[in-house]
Amino acid sequence: MIRSTPGWPVELADGPVLLRPYRRSDAAAWSEVRRRNRAWLAPWESVPPGPWDELNSARAFRYVHRDQRSSSRRGDSMPFAIVLREAGGERFVGHLNLGNIVRRAFCSTYAGYWIDAAVAGRGIMPTALALAVDHAFTVGGLHRIEVNIRPENGPSRRVVEKLGFREEAYHPRYMHIDGAWRDHIGYALTSEEVTPEGGLLARWKRGRAAAR
Repeated sequence: MIRSTPGWPVELADGPVLLRPYRRSDAAAWSEVRRRNRAWLAPWESVPPGPWDELNSARAFRYVHRDQRSSSRRGDSMPFAIVLREAGGERFVGHLNLGNIVRRAFCSTYAGYWIDAAVAGRGIMPTALALAVDHAFTVGGLHRIEVNIRPENGPSRRVVEKLGFREEAYHPRYMHIDGAWRDHIGYALTSEEVTPEGGLLARWKRGRAAAR
């Protein structure tokens, strides 16, 4: 890959959770997970019109991967595949993107993510997002990360709320999803809120340990 963004490309890991750049060889696994999770993912995603299976085919992944590479080379995004490191190798389970990166006086990005329903609720997504946030705030040179989520999307909201993202705003008719303009809740976090605590991942782990 061509390095054009501070901190990219990179692999980030904690225990079995690994974030890494996508590979062309991820096509079949990406398609299988996306197709199997239609009911879990489709209500929350802004996607082009068309049959879900076609939009999430291994062939379609070639175009997705091409766009990801172009965006990351321009410095606009950091697209990660989320995989679990298991005895038999890597298992693709989700996606996380730091997108719409703006530098200079703003130094901000939007985070978007999804996870295979088969592994939801096991702490994988909060771990992945915490890894990405810590990287963005250090090597990535960013200051602020925003996440916008539909109010009805309880699982996604729980991820950011577990990690201590601030609820900042309510955005009426924010994005066209699933056939209509949908409201979103805006969450955010800045580097000053987590850096003194050793990073977001460390803070979250301490909170989990204290709750046990």
